[in-house]
Amino acid sequence: MNTSTNIVYLIALPLFSSALLMLLGRKADKWGHIFATLISASAFFVGVTEFFAMRSRPEEARAVTQKLFTWISVGDFQVDASLLLDQLSIAFVLLITGVGTLIHIYSIAYMSHDRDRRRFFAYLNFFIAAMLLLVLGDSYLNLYVGWEGVGLASYLLIGFWNQKPEYATAAKKAFVMNRVGDFGLSIAIMIGFATFGSVSFSGIEEKVGGAGETALTAMGLMLLLAAAGKSAQFPLQAWLGDAMAGPTPVSALIHAATMVTAGVYLITRSNFIFDNAPTAQLAVVMIGIITLLFGAVIGTAKDDIKKALAASTMSQIGYMILATGFGPAGYAFAIMHLLTHGFFKAGMFLGAGSVMHGMNDEVNMRKYGGLAKFMPITSITFGLGYLAIIGVPPFAGFYSKDKIIETAFNAGGVQGVIFGGAALLGAVITAFYMTRVMLLTFAGNKRWASDAHPHESPFLMWAPMAVLAIGSVASGYLLYSGKAIVKWLAPVVDKDHHEHVEFLPPIVVTTLAIVAVLIGVSIALLKYRGEQSDSAPSDVSIWTRFARRDLLQDDANEFLFMRPGQEVTKALVVTDERVIDGAVRGVAASAVGSARGLRKLQTGYVRNYALLILIGAALILAAIWVVTI
Repeated sequence: MNTSTNIVYLIALPLFSSALLMLLGRKADKWGHIFATLISASAFFVGVTEFFAMRSRPEEARAVTQKLFTWISVGDFQVDASLLLDQLSIAFVLLITGVGTLIHIYSIAYMSHDRDRRRFFAYLNFFIAAMLLLVLGDSYLNLYVGWEGVGLASYLLIGFWNQKPEYATAAKKAFVMNRVGDFGLSIAIMIGFATFGSVSFSGIEEKVGGAGETALTAMGLMLLLAAAGKSAQFPLQAWLGDAMAGPTPVSALIHAATMVTAGVYLITRSNFIFDNAPTAQLAVVMIGIITLLFGAVIGTAKDDIKKALAASTMSQIGYMILATGFGPAGYAFAIMHLLTHGFFKAGMFLGAGSVMHGMNDEVNMRKYGGLAKFMPITSITFGLGYLAIIGVPPFAGFYSKDKIIETAFNAGGVQGVIFGGAALLGAVITAFYMTRVMLLTFAGNKRWASDAHPHESPFLMWAPMAVLAIGSVASGYLLYSGKAIVKWLAPVVDKDHHEHVEFLPPIVVTTLAIVAVLIGVSIALLKYRGEQSDSAPSDVSIWTRFARRDLLQDDANEFLFMRPGQEVTKALVVTDERVIDGAVRGVAASAVGSARGLRKLQTGYVRNYALLILIGAALILAAIWVVTI
């Protein structure tokens, strides 16, 4: 494996800029946003340079490492702080820095009136640095440092406007739920060390063949728990909708292009674990199916445009997790959908921010309507992302999501029918709720308040949206042309070049997927055409009310965890106060009582002391007499 000295700059540049902007404080207010954006663009330039250098080398020599220092050295056990740049990590590097830079440019205008814009950009660059460390670490411990850094950065960004109590609560909710997933990752690292004596990816992969299936399954399930927390998958998905409390660029960066994809990266990077643990692999498939349907159903009922897109993110990540569960047949397509999703979902989130910018920060789609006339660029760029996510050919989602559906059917037998059918059902619902978003926002009659004056966003906002829209159109074809993404990732995720059996011909799956899209779009057009789009939100079925309450996910968490936790806490408080503190207070009270009793003997009169001496002497003499008899 080759070595390089340039990889560290990918992390060092944004990390340095973040620290500098925080240390300089208000002194950097006038130029901090420009500096942070240039640094992010510089990291992207380094990433592009490394990508073309990687392409110029033979396949077996493309992965490069860089050792920074020895982190842990105990006896024979040694962990280096090292970075690994291979075909998988470079894909994430380009996504994080490329889309991240576009979001920086957008944020210059979007956050122009915010007093703390400099601090916001410092947080953005800290997030990018942490995310890059996550995907570049060459061991689970190095990955864990980036993993925790991403958790901290997301907490800071989601709660950026923490002067609003509900926003601060949303940040805490995301932080706490992610800690549950982090617990899974820490246990997985411990299992890996106990089983293999190593925490590096290469060290574990070399010894995985000699490990027992029980240990591999346990490690795989803990890694899945970690992925569920970071990628908002069932049952740790409840934080994602509330995380829309942060500024809209945060939603685009964290919850569309980077953070929520970390779980997909973790499972794909750990392919050598899951490929040898079929039970854990099946669990991955089941979690993916449940979440893709869960998120899709929630998306059908949300009136808040950002929360509708958040539910969509949850569902689309479910597709990616589903694909990783199919092993070598699905890893490349999971990453392919991750990359295309980074374009169209980030573009739609920025489009939502553009709509809010022109509508006095209104997020309720029922108070929009007819905005295509007033915001043509936003409607076109958002519309291209819409066509990509629902899978209309030849847009990006048509290539990436359809390949996941095809892979699900290729599982074969009853399982293949169930998995593929669930993925197709998700495609129907996706087409329905995304068409609903388009109709309620850009079509129909205007329904906004009289004080609203919708207008197109400035150049610095719509230019990044236009670039992302181009990616929404072309990225799927470019990634799949000649099976480019499959061949590129094969050295990392399919070293043995497995033969993949086709259960259904691709043309059949493509036809089914297109029919699914047409069904979803048709239902939405029938339901939300014309004046129906202005129907009262209260006039809904019980199922819609459940969906608006996120299918009672918060209620379930409250019932299963919060209330029992409160009771356990109360019991612990009683135990602490009455048993532990009671014992301490009892000892103290005994000491005080004894002291009070003894104090009565201290009268201050000499005659009393003489009497006590006489009595004491008599007792001693009596004792001696008894002993000597």
